Amino acid sequence: MIYVDADACPVKAEVLKVAERHGFEVTFVANSGLRPSRDPMVHNVIVSSSFDAADDWIAERAHEGDIVVTADVPLAVRCVAAGALVTGPSGRVFDKANIGMASAMRDLGQHLRETGESKGYNAAFTPRDRSTFLETLDRLARQTKK
Repeated sequence: MIYVDADACPVKAEVLKVAERHGFEVTFVANSGLRPSRDPMVHNVIVSSSFDAADDWIAERAHEGDIVVTADVPLAVRCVAAGALVTGPSGRVFDKANIGMASAMRDLGQHLRETGESKGYNAAFTPRDRSTFLETLDRLARQTKK
């Protein structure tokens, strides 16, 4: 199963492409409307608008052998702990070796934004990010099949 934190996810089409190639089911989880799919391998879950509802839904279900696509570092921490393979939309893999540092850097960035030391602008999503994501997701899909 591939779980996608779908609110503001820029790589939904790429997820579907890789999932179809490898025969994976996909579950898009969001707080608001999603485009319906006729594909029986694609599921849409709309959760409440409460804070972290989509994250909680995914974290409760993701386990070893699953892939999670999220830019949310706290969700990535929970999914890595559960044994899932996790990647961000830019193709950055979160694993046991780097999740601690990713979490610490996220907390530092949040602190700097709260104190006004940083404006907190994110880099624009690029075609290179999309390409890197496709390569990463394909590699993770092959890895889970082994």
